[in-house]
Parts: sequence; C-alpha cells; structure tokens
Amino acid sequence: MQLRPLGATGMRVSPIGFGASPLGNEFGDVSQEESTRAVHEAIDRGINFFDVSPYYGRTLAESRLGLALQGKRDKVLLATKCGRYDTDRFDFSADRLRSSIDESLQRLRTDRVDLFQAHDIEFGTQRQIEEETVPALREIQKSGKARFIGITSYQLELMVRIIERTPVDTVLSYCRFNLLVRDMDDLLTPVAKEKRIGLINASPLHMGLLSESKIPAWHPAPQPLRDTAERVRNLCRDRGVNPVQAGLSYCVQHSYVATTLVGMASVEQVRTNLGALDLCLEQSLLDEIEAAVAPTRNLVWPSGLRENADYSRRLC
Repeated sequence: MQLRPLGATGMRVSPIGFGASPLGNEFGDVSQEESTRAVHEAIDRGINFFDVSPYYGRTLAESRLGLALQGKRDKVLLATKCGRYDTDRFDFSADRLRSSIDESLQRLRTDRVDLFQAHDIEFGTQRQIEEETVPALREIQKSGKARFIGITSYQLELMVRIIERTPVDTVLSYCRFNLLVRDMDDLLTPVAKEKRIGLINASPLHMGLLSESKIPAWHPAPQPLRDTAERVRNLCRDRGVNPVQAGLSYCVQHSYVATTLVGMASVEQVRTNLGALDLCLEQSLLDEIEAAVAPTRNLVWPSGLRENADYSRRLC
C-alpha cells in the first residue's frame, strides 16, 4: 500500500485509516473476537493508522483495540484522544489531560501513542484550548508518552483560528469533506497545507449516512441531508457501485489529506473499505451525484459552544 506523509511529522500513513469508534458499539454491538479479527485483517492488508478515543463506547473501544493490538503494536501508528469522555462530559484542563493519557495507555496496553489529540475542541473555549490544552499536550509529548499532538473538531473556523496562533502537528476534521459536504477545502485545508500540518479526514460516509447500515439514533443530521444521502446511495446502486466504496474512493483522491478515517468492526468491512482504493468513479456518476447533492450542499448541524460555531456556514 502506498503510504502518505502526515504533514511534517515524518510519519507515513495508509490512505485509509482504521476508525475504531465501532469497536465501542457506537454503530451496533460487536464482540471482542470480531473486533480483533478486523484489526488483524486491516494490519495484514496494509492499514497502519489506527484512531480511537476514550469517548467511543466510554472507554470500550480503547480497551478492545488494546487487546487486539497485543503482539502487533509495532506494526501500527496509534492515535487516541482526550478532553471528551461522554456525550455531555468534557474536560480540556491540563490536569485532566495528564491523567487521561495514562488511563488511555493502560487501556491500549502500550507505553506511548504516536498521536494524542484534543477531541471535539468546539466544546471548550478557544482561550483554554490555546493557553492550557495545547501546552499540556506539548508537555505530554516531551514526556515521551506521545510522539505528536493534534486537535479535532467539527467546526472548521475554530481550528483555523487556533492553528494560526498555536502550533500543532495534526488536525482532524470530520463530516466536512465527502460526497455530501466539502467545505473543509474552503477553510481548513489551505491553512494546514501552508503550515505543513498533517490533515486527517474522518467520516467519509458522513457517520454512516452513505453506508448500508441502519443510521444510529444519535446521528445529528437533519432530514434533508438524510434524504440527499439516500438519493446518492440509490444513484450508486443503479450503476452497480457500492455506495461505501464510492464515498471512500472520492475522499482518498484528496491531494493533501494524509489518511481518511473510516469506521470498521469486521473483516468484511475492512475488505469492502479497501476495495475503494481500486475503484475509479465514472465522471457521469459524479455529475449525477453533484446534481443530487446541490440542494443541501454544505449543510451542517450545530455542535459545541455557540461562540465556536462556523457562522459563515449553512446551518440546518
């Protein structure tokens, strides 16, 4: 598998990354055995970037991934997060981050992670993220418990403001570059590229809207966006194209994104996702998708503190 540089970190990552949130039963129940088989299949097929968080399954995903990586830790680049611990429980303080890294390392059964990220920073104040959170991440990096540090958010403008003032190694954006929404390139990508910050794109299927699975009850997408996703899925099926592979194929073509994170919890999902690397979408299909998506193009939902919202964006 052709690896890609993650900004200026020196790490080279697979174009498709293993999103481990499904290991925490976020999209349906899975077993440890099934999780382990999926992780091993991904490693065997060349996926080397694994991303998780204590928030996924409220520590369950980290624990399952840690078990699955026993004996294989040296084969992967491992990323986890801090700051978000439940649907409504956030703590971006330095003290909490210091304890959070130790807790995550214990669950992941390792002595260090390759990337440690502040998770969903739109739920904290910009001042705290800049003046307390990022400096604490740098302290953890200097301790050797994390090789590199980053931030993640649904809100693009917030991440831009922060990285223009406070250096980080990576940024992770989700649900802002895929077949349904593509405003990441309007705001975040140019700044990340200029500063040589590693860019990670997550949720290429819009947290399941473009998959064949049942949409989870917690999904925040408004009905018009769900309807658009259904039209896109139907267009793909009519052409004999798997919607999952179509969505992933589009995202992995991005010229600067290092890795596209997609959720996986089974061997079948790993194989389906990797099949996207060999798929070339016909321009006529892309044109039909463009027309179907136009009415809801770049429609986003509220997330985080109001002061951190992307006010220039089209809100649902």
